[in-house]
Amino acid sequence: MPRPEVLERIKAAEEEAEEIVAEAEQDRDDRIAEARERADEIRAEAEEEVEEEAQSRLEEAQSDIEAEATEIREEGQAAREELLDQAEERMDEAVEYAITQFEEAVHAQT
Repeated sequence: MPRPEVLERIKAAEEEAEEIVAEAEQDRDDRIAEARERADEIRAEAEEEVEEEAQSRLEEAQSDIEAEATEIREEGQAAREELLDQAEERMDEAVEYAITQFEEAVHAQT
């Protein structure tokens, strides 16, 4: 094979190799860009899921707190009513005691 022809074939092979390398590098860059974009999408989805879960837990906790507060208020109201009932039941006793003490004090003065 003549020398110029060999050189031409080598040069053509080198050019083809450079094109293959350039295409591979471009393909690599495209894949990296796609992977980064997908990673950003996954990150955004995960952040949204975390936000939704946090909001859900917060709402659940608020609901639990409200239910517990209602229960405490109801228990307090029941205790108050019980104390009022006990006070009313002892009212006659207290009045009787006060009258007796007053009468004894009046008799003691006379």
